[in-house]
Amino acid sequence: MRILQALPALYSGGVERGTVEFASDLIRHGHESFVVSSGGPLAADLQEQGSTHIEMPIHRKSPLSILQVRPMRNLLREIKPDIVHVRSRMPAWIVRLAWKGLPEDERPALVSTFHGMYSVTPYSAVMAQSDHVIAVSDCVRGYITQNYQVPEEQLTVIQRGVDVAYFQQQALSEDWQQSLFAEYPHLENKRILMMPGRISRWKGQLQFLEAMQDILREKPECHGIIVGGAEPGKERFLQELRHRREKLGLADKVTFLGQRSDMAELYAFSDLVCHMSTKPEPFGRTVTEALSSGTPVVAFNRGGAAETLQACFPDGLVTPDDTREFARVALRLLEAPKPEIEIPFRFRLLAQTEATLKVYRKVLGIEPPLA
Repeated sequence: MRILQALPALYSGGVERGTVEFASDLIRHGHESFVVSSGGPLAADLQEQGSTHIEMPIHRKSPLSILQVRPMRNLLREIKPDIVHVRSRMPAWIVRLAWKGLPEDERPALVSTFHGMYSVTPYSAVMAQSDHVIAVSDCVRGYITQNYQVPEEQLTVIQRGVDVAYFQQQALSEDWQQSLFAEYPHLENKRILMMPGRISRWKGQLQFLEAMQDILREKPECHGIIVGGAEPGKERFLQELRHRREKLGLADKVTFLGQRSDMAELYAFSDLVCHMSTKPEPFGRTVTEALSSGTPVVAFNRGGAAETLQACFPDGLVTPDDTREFARVALRLLEAPKPEIEIPFRFRLLAQTEATLKVYRKVLGIEPPLA
């Protein structure tokens, strides 16, 4: 099959990294993989793995994005994909308008994935107007069925898969540790609590600072690291976080590491990973990645992240928005022996790929391959 995925950009978020990993898996399964986006650092990784990236400004939530419909239609004519898989609303609008301008016998099948619980508006409704709709968690499925008229047979839950073996096999080399300590010498001989995720108010970095203040009263040997970049438009919030860190007296207790390409090593290096989103997150990829590394996770009991934790490590669940309880659970886990964590198959990349290919075959009317 020839698959074209469409998303706004290729920076650092879970949708972006998941798209790149899925594209790589498509190549390994013998399919042709194309991705269209406005670009970003992950585009190079995508192309190194064998996919073709087409740069097109399909990310702007602006009426001017209508100007991308004709180029998208030309792209569909040129590539002739069997499937176009849209992963965000503005790309979905551009793709759909381009698709409608093609003769019916030239139109590819359309698949959409709800990576979020978007505001319920006509703008968001385009995500439900595909041949098949994928929800990344049960809570997202509930949101779709409550707000959109999607027939049950056209809606499938497919958890975002993680390459579990990659994280399980990640060993901390002496060179990697020396490099980290050379840049951040104050991290050596500390108990590390990591807060991964792009810099965004709803991701919970402010709540992490509050919890760290409580944790450090009991365990001054701990150190917090906030790992994630500030995308364009989020720089002001990053400055707010720095000011809040100063005000709480955490300047030498919490470090901003920025965007990193060595997440697997950082998960393994950390003693505890924290997930503190202030609203229900559709999936919570960092939770699965951290647990795959064998590192325990503490998270608010809400949204898709909680679904993962309930299945893999329920000891880490905390009442939503209760930073005091969060600190207590974190302290308890830091005292406990490192747990044995099992990741169910449905959270693995192979499961995601197999389930998504099954959806593709269904919309194309292709019989599944013989076992």
